Amino acid sequence: TPNAHTAKTVGRKSLCILNNQRVSGAENMKIILVFLFVAPLALSARAEKDYSSSDSAAPPETKSRFAMLDDVRILANGLLQLGHGLKDFVHKTKGQMNDIFQKLYIFDRSFYELSLQTSEIKEEEEQLRQTTARLQINNEEIKNLSQEMNSKIEDLIQNKIQLQEKVWGLEDKVTKLAIIQPSTQGTEEISSLKAFVEEQDNHIKQLLKIVEDQHVQLDRQHNQILELEDKLNHIELQELAEDSFTGEPAEPEPTPFPARNATAVTHTSDGAAPDCTALYNSGRRSSGVYTIKPNGSEAFEVYCEMKFGTSWTVIQNRVDGSLDFNQTWDAYANGFGDLQEEFWLGLNKTYSITKQGNYILRIELQDWKDSKRYIQYAFTLGGPDTDYTLQLSRISGSIPNALPEQTELRFSTADRDVDIINDFNCPENYLGGWWHIDCEETNLNGKYVTPRSRGRLDQRKGLYWKPKKGRYYLLRSTKIMIHPTDLKSFD
Repeated sequence: TPNAHTAKTVGRKSLCILNNQRVSGAENMKIILVFLFVAPLALSARAEKDYSSSDSAAPPETKSRFAMLDDVRILANGLLQLGHGLKDFVHKTKGQMNDIFQKLYIFDRSFYELSLQTSEIKEEEEQLRQTTARLQINNEEIKNLSQEMNSKIEDLIQNKIQLQEKVWGLEDKVTKLAIIQPSTQGTEEISSLKAFVEEQDNHIKQLLKIVEDQHVQLDRQHNQILELEDKLNHIELQELAEDSFTGEPAEPEPTPFPARNATAVTHTSDGAAPDCTALYNSGRRSSGVYTIKPNGSEAFEVYCEMKFGTSWTVIQNRVDGSLDFNQTWDAYANGFGDLQEEFWLGLNKTYSITKQGNYILRIELQDWKDSKRYIQYAFTLGGPDTDYTLQLSRISGSIPNALPEQTELRFSTADRDVDIINDFNCPENYLGGWWHIDCEETNLNGKYVTPRSRGRLDQRKGLYWKPKKGRYYLLRSTKIMIHPTDLKSFD
């Protein structure tokens, strides 16, 4: 019948469309609606045809029934394939939707984190802008004060010249009066001149007081600028330029002191040298690892650095962060590392050397722009019974001091903190044994940190030189050396 033929045709076309996967979800829904509408019509038409055929007795009954079953089977098969196709399409669509939702979630989270970071950067930029504006205002004020003070100084100089001329005239008159007996008129003139001199003297004192007040105000403004600069440096601590020695004036290296002023340079009875300076005096001129034997101690190896016309005994060397300096008390007492690379000589060995006589301590620092600075101290080091107490007195250097002077500093490590401050373990939190006091930032045995480390917590645990009223200096390498000396040569 036409309806059955139409149903077959629609089923075949639908199967072809599904197999080629060229229809959309909306088209599939339309095909389903067409089948739901056409299938009853086809079955109804077939039933009417069978009924009319039975009345007219035209075709046989068996052939009509088989034809109808074939049509139904074809239609059912088409619907089944169509259902499978729709099921696959639904599963694929669900998978694609899940992927889209997951990507949207990741995008939303990334956008949120980016917005937070942008807000923080904007806040830091605003703070930096405000600080810079205040600094510019203070610079203008200082410039105006300087101009005003220069003007007053010029006036004072002019007054001084005028007063000097009057004094010279007064001296001439006094000389004449000393020769000739002064008359009553001369006495009155002298009194008048004396009053004038006193008046001018008072005027000069007032001018000097004004100049002193201007100096005090200028110093106050200068201190405020230094504080603002310190805050600005603190804000820009992450930048390498602020952690460099470049802005500091370099001082020349100290003049090498002669070996004749050295103490504790005599050989022990068995011929071994007590330190590197004694090796230099015996003819050794190359830096490297040598064996020494301090008086009353066992022999051990040290690294001797030949420079300034003598030799230094190196007790600490850090160059690249290859060695972990977060060690135990026993490790710091006995020493660790490779003498040719990074190492800590050991408190016991250092004490056995320094107890032989007077020694100076030299600390050499290098920042990440390869700028170098140094500082030298006269020092004393206690033994193990005092926890290797260190006491310093600055001699010279090209960088501000960052270690307390004339103070007993006790060595401590994370497993043996001899002086816990307010329940805060300095070695444990700043990573590395050191002569801590008030948990200061300076710790040359701390964690090795590169300029790319952006974490503030990691930087505070890093390798820094931090003067009390100065900025941070992020260090690339450090070296601590000792040398025997007669301190009278520095008087």
